[in-house]
Amino acid sequence: MDRRLFFLMNMAQRKLYRHADTVCEETTGASMTQMAALMYVVAQPGCLQKDLAASLMLNKSAVTGLVERMAANDLLERTASVTDARAVILNATEAGKAKVAQMKPLISQLNTIFTDEFSDAEIDTVLRFFHFILKTF
Repeated sequence: MDRRLFFLMNMAQRKLYRHADTVCEETTGASMTQMAALMYVVAQPGCLQKDLAASLMLNKSAVTGLVERMAANDLLERTASVTDARAVILNATEAGKAKVAQMKPLISQLNTIFTDEFSDAEIDTVLRFFHFILKTF
């Protein structure tokens, strides 16, 4: 069995993301990145654009373009902050909320693929591994 963890993790992430992005585009008409952004905004209504950038680990220019495309597609509404002229407040539109509702069964299906294949103890180890990576790097 190949034990090159970093290589395998990178390849697995790419393959999984490509699959999920394709399914997401086919089902919702939005990319995985757009759906991740929508899920964050739905969970954090009235959030700042900079907080969305931090949660998605995107730089300011990338999230600005993402938000512009999503606003143009009627998924997000942008408003200027009354307390900080530089800040942009984000809220999901009804269409954006509907896309998130469409996405939830797909996420459940993906999670089920993993949980059906591995025991609870194995899933706990994987979760510990992911949390280790997120905390360490």
